[in-house]
Amino acid sequence: MITGKQRSYLKGLAHKLDPIVQIGKNGISENLISQADEALEARELVKFKILPNCELDAKTTASELAEVLNAEFVMSMGKKFVLYRESEEPKIELY
Repeated sequence: MITGKQRSYLKGLAHKLDPIVQIGKNGISENLISQADEALEARELVKFKILPNCELDAKTTASELAEVLNAEFVMSMGKKFVLYRESEEPKIELY
């Protein structure tokens, strides 16, 4: 569980990130979960984008994915959201 201060720090880092995982009309699939898992392990902080052809809500989708991936919800804004999960070799230092 991350603290409010850590969440604020991660929000600042996430601001300049481009979405690397896109959620389309298929929604949350096994392939998407696998892709997100690999991205979180490699980067720790990942921005997701829900494409216009997808009817999913960002906050609900983020909560579901965070639970499945054992990650922390950082923020959502419009159709984008950010998740964080510490990898085996940490890349981001949380204070």
